[in-house]
Amino acid sequence: MGTVEDSAVAEKRVAGSTADASELEVLTSILGLLQRADPEGRERILHSAATFFRINFPSSSARAPSQSYAAPQSLPTFSEDRAISPKQFMLEKQPRTDVEKVACLAYYLTHYRETPFFKTLDISKLNTEAAQTKFANPTVAVDNAGKQNYLVPASKGNKQLSALGEQFVQALPDRDKARAIMANARPRRKSRKIEPSSDEE
Repeated sequence: MGTVEDSAVAEKRVAGSTADASELEVLTSILGLLQRADPEGRERILHSAATFFRINFPSSSARAPSQSYAAPQSLPTFSEDRAISPKQFMLEKQPRTDVEKVACLAYYLTHYRETPFFKTLDISKLNTEAAQTKFANPTVAVDNAGKQNYLVPASKGNKQLSALGEQFVQALPDRDKARAIMANARPRRKSRKIEPSSDEE
């Protein structure tokens, strides 16, 4: 887990380079925000930012051995094999409903097409490219995926894959694991205590 000392080292590294004051200020802000997340969260945030700005980072195997944290092998990252076609991806994930299909297609756009923000038309086009059956109503399917927390709103009317949606797709085709992820994310209802009536006292 990052510490204040780690932040200081990073800031000195930038300060010792040709970076100007504005870059140092940005770095300080980023480090402060990243300290709020756990190690796995930081990994995902950094990969997402790198993808968005089209920055290529070395794979996890090339990291320095002195680094204390390494991403679990079970979690796919942006360095995973991108040669897989959308058709093959959908075949491996085996979504069963339109909402699940939307989540899988959104995952493919995010991780394999460097398109973290997308519209319904992007989902529909990729669905056709993946040789899937057409949505009866793509807009309804995408809206339902949002209602079930697979997608969340982004800027300019776009959608993006939620953290929950990402975990769900990663779990597929293990449906028991995928269902457990969704079940654990639902808020639990508080059970009401039944007060004894005055007649029973």
